[in-house]
Amino acid sequence: MTRVATIPLQRTMADAIQRSQEKLAVTQTQLSTGKKASTFAALGTESVRNLSAHSLLARQEAQSTVSKRVGTTLSLYQANLEGIDSATTDLRSTLMNAVGTGDSSGLQEAIQTAFDQFRTALNASEGGTPLFGGSQIGTSPFAVDTLAQAATTPASDAFKNDTVRSTARVADGVDVTYGIGASEVGSSLYEAFRALGAVGDIGLKPTDAQMDAIKEAVSKLDTGLGDLRAVNADNGRKQNQVDTLADRGDARAVVLKGVIQDNEDADLGQVAIDLAQQKSVLEASYSVFAQLSGLNLTNYLK
Repeated sequence: MTRVATIPLQRTMADAIQRSQEKLAVTQTQLSTGKKASTFAALGTESVRNLSAHSLLARQEAQSTVSKRVGTTLSLYQANLEGIDSATTDLRSTLMNAVGTGDSSGLQEAIQTAFDQFRTALNASEGGTPLFGGSQIGTSPFAVDTLAQAATTPASDAFKNDTVRSTARVADGVDVTYGIGASEVGSSLYEAFRALGAVGDIGLKPTDAQMDAIKEAVSKLDTGLGDLRAVNADNGRKQNQVDTLADRGDARAVVLKGVIQDNEDADLGQVAIDLAQQKSVLEASYSVFAQLSGLNLTNYLK
């Protein structure tokens, strides 16, 4: 027979079951994704703050990437400058020893070794682009291959770099201009190699002309090492600046990530508790609905 009185109750229970199912579905989604909501709109009043935090974090991460790339380039400059410094300082000591003792055994080999290090460092590259070339990427910054060639090649023809420098945004409102030209660090040192190359191979005992060239080379090496160390010191200051800004940027990114996580990430412990409670409520709703569906007035009229 028709149960008119139970229909409203069934509808009420069906609505309650639907709401319980929806809550359970949301909680299961939170458990599987670890997020409070699947859209920014669902975050309510925190949505604007989180959108802003995501935007700031994206900008900060982009600047951090640029900072690290610039820092790597500056480190490569430093490594090559220190290589030139070490090689030419050793050469200077060997030259001074020859001046003091009159014995030049092994000197020619030392000169060649220092020149090779000088040439290799000035022509170093990063990702196929010459480090010391400025904007001239299609040619080697230092175009002299041998000591003999250096003797007849003036500095104006030996160096092929220009004075163009790169600029990078490493923090909000902070741009760093960086770059070193081969001629900037190598001109005076090159003149020392020219003087040594002009007198030919030096044997066990230098001639008077060779001794004069050695003394001239020592003077030019002193000047060149001063120039090189000044450039390296400036490069070091920029490294410190970039590293400091990168550290600050990383700290700022941690704060922004914390803001985002606090507003978006679900408390998985609480989610597990909610899930258990909602399952119990839903199961109870099913049980009540089944009992209502089984009501029959005939059972009470007998």
